[in-house]
Amino acid sequence: MHPTGDGGRAPAARCIPVAVTFRGWCEDVVRASKRVLFVFPTEWDARQLEHCRESWCDRYEVEWAEPTDSECPWDLDIVDWIDRIAATYGGRIDGITSASDYPGAVVAAVLAEKLGLPGPPPAGILACSHKYYSRLRQLQIVPEATPAFELLDPSDPEAVPQRVGFPCFVKPVKGAFSIMSARIADPDALRRFFARPQVEEFRTNFMHIFNALVRHLTDWEFDGRYFLAEELVQGWQVTVEGCLRGRDVDILGITDSERDPRSGSFTRFVFPSRLDADVCARMEDIARRLVRGLGLADCFFNIEMMVDPERDRIWVIEVNPRICGEFADLYHKVLGVNTFALALETATGAAPGPRPRRGPCAAAASHPLRVFAPVRVERAPGPADLRAAEALFPGTLVWTECEAGQNLADFASIEDGQSCRYAVVNLGAPEREQLAPCFEAVQERLGYRFAPLPR
Repeated sequence: MHPTGDGGRAPAARCIPVAVTFRGWCEDVVRASKRVLFVFPTEWDARQLEHCRESWCDRYEVEWAEPTDSECPWDLDIVDWIDRIAATYGGRIDGITSASDYPGAVVAAVLAEKLGLPGPPPAGILACSHKYYSRLRQLQIVPEATPAFELLDPSDPEAVPQRVGFPCFVKPVKGAFSIMSARIADPDALRRFFARPQVEEFRTNFMHIFNALVRHLTDWEFDGRYFLAEELVQGWQVTVEGCLRGRDVDILGITDSERDPRSGSFTRFVFPSRLDADVCARMEDIARRLVRGLGLADCFFNIEMMVDPERDRIWVIEVNPRICGEFADLYHKVLGVNTFALALETATGAAPGPRPRRGPCAAAASHPLRVFAPVRVERAPGPADLRAAEALFPGTLVWTECEAGQNLADFASIEDGQSCRYAVVNLGAPEREQLAPCFEAVQERLGYRFAPLPR
């Protein structure tokens, strides 16, 4: 779901409908032992499940609930939708899950509870999803890893962070990617930031479903229309991912997040992390204490953290109570297990199956392809180009998010506001140093071409 001015739908570049059907893949299986429903399916789900189908197709059957994550209308009556899905699938499914940050993760938890299926407590998922209430809990559980923060009301013309001060980082209490987030230097910059029409549209349209869930599930004073001011943190950013089976925490790994120095946009995610083992152990300890303290259970989580070597500090940036769909095959390449296969187990409360000791690669990376100025897509790869590019290196996956003739120009309402992602390439290599040349070969074979547009 994306905050746009066209009825709440995502730009065409980001609408990747799930069109893969999994029934019939395993023709020797009359009925899978467990049936799992994905709500608000994301652009990652179908490809990732197909990529690892041999590890689950004899045990599970996958079904999809509409709409997809990217096609979710901003004014969807979410409470009515939950009731309709519960009535449709009650007694027909054995588990429910979602890789969608919003609204999928919360809705999956609500449905699981409503249908008596395994799943996390909805209150815990929602508390993680609201950055202010999440920060309050983090301050109690891992105070050493919690940046200074302060709640701001954008409708208040006098709103300034009294305790955090300037410069600071300002972001919505419920966001997606880095939309509507910015480094703010002074009170005048904050007033200009809040005065932008995109901010009000974000607070009303994008927050419509979230605020309905807040009203339905909580008695909170503050819904999703507020913003958070935080002290600036710096260092090396990573994602710590794991899952809880019951309350037992299983850390899967730590992935490095690399950024473009000009804009701060993410340019590459590499697994495993190159950080020292002792630093990784400290981050894992913080993650374990945090997810348990937040009351999570029977779900995936990924926690974005920042390591500041100069101050010897580790900061929690945010907690996402869901699987990271983009990274699923990175674990498959290095560890031999795709996290979507684990998600099927977690959603049904099944005992963990045997795990391979390792995968075929020593390192794997996800590369978001971006433009940093308005462009027109002159050429985009067709199906044959995509197959040829993926065939260059075993296990390579490509998601294309644009088509020829399309303009990539409206950066303000998507992702980080500084760039536009038009494709994603995931691949592995025998050594970390070989990832870059492999990626360059795949990118060249894809053959995207762009022409500049006036800003």
